[in-house]
Amino acid sequence: MKVSIMLASAYGIRGDVRATLNLATALAERHEVEVISVRRQKEKPFFPVGPGVSMRSVVDARPGVRHLLPRGQVRTEVALWRVLRGLKSDVLITTRPGLGVQAARHAPRETLKIAREWGRPAVPGPVKKFYPRLDAVVAATESAQDEWIRLLDTGPGVHALLDPLPPGPWPRSRMDNRIVAAGGRWVPVKAYDRLIRAFAIVADKRPDWRLRLYGGGPEERRLRSLVRELNMHNHVYFMGTTPDLAGEFAKASIVANTSRSEDLGMTVLEAMGCGVPVVAFEGARGPSEFVATGYNGVLVPESESELQLYAGALLALIDDERRRRSLAAGALDTAIRHAALPVAEQWEKLIGDLR
Repeated sequence: MKVSIMLASAYGIRGDVRATLNLATALAERHEVEVISVRRQKEKPFFPVGPGVSMRSVVDARPGVRHLLPRGQVRTEVALWRVLRGLKSDVLITTRPGLGVQAARHAPRETLKIAREWGRPAVPGPVKKFYPRLDAVVAATESAQDEWIRLLDTGPGVHALLDPLPPGPWPRSRMDNRIVAAGGRWVPVKAYDRLIRAFAIVADKRPDWRLRLYGGGPEERRLRSLVRELNMHNHVYFMGTTPDLAGEFAKASIVANTSRSEDLGMTVLEAMGCGVPVVAFEGARGPSEFVATGYNGVLVPESESELQLYAGALLALIDDERRRRSLAAGALDTAIRHAALPVAEQWEKLIGDLR
């Protein structure tokens, strides 16, 4: 079976890219799998891709590459139309509503077309119009599945399948380093500012603990300024980006997530795969899907005193190693459900049923 998986860019540093490349690698163990990146702006993907996965791009946007058509949206749309019309795959999996709409319009009728979705479409009109031509929509969580069922009055069946972690073995935390870690894009919605402010309360009481921030983004200058303002330069470290976030999480004893609204919890899952409990806010959709207080981490309610509550949750775990280790066991148990092979087998079963 030949499976094509289409991304807006396979070269970005996003959780959905990570999850998709993990799925491609797992499916390639038994099938012919290609990843189609609409844009290619770098020489190699940031995240690792299995050797059995082939890569191609619709538009090569690397510096120095010449094109027959002028730059811009028209060039991309024409090139994407050509790729979809000439597709020779048994299955096409898209990963954004815009790509799902184009697949519904232009991919060959005999190709099984599946839209893999994490969040809600910003513009639902085209989705409602063209998604009935697809064979299935697959959400990453049951709550997202319910939202898509409500959105699509008629059309394909909506299913829920988990995101896979990278193939094992996963690195394991020894849970003895005095480190709190966090990772992801440094953008406003991730709210790293409130993590830094909460950790200032922690550092005042437990000055031997450190906060490591992994990632990059437009918020970096503001976050560094906040660290200077709070005089936290000896407690908060900006570690930069890494393709091996799990390896870095394995050096920590707690992983913190302070996102205000997140549709994907890949960093949460990677932390759990390393056996590290997660502290997150209840209102963040992605983390709240996977974190269960008292089992694999702590969910903190959002309120006017959220910084004190979040700092209190961190301090409670810092001061109770036995509880940390108990939550770490629950985190590992949660991660097992996201192992690459079982998730790939669920996709195979769905595809078999649809065919």
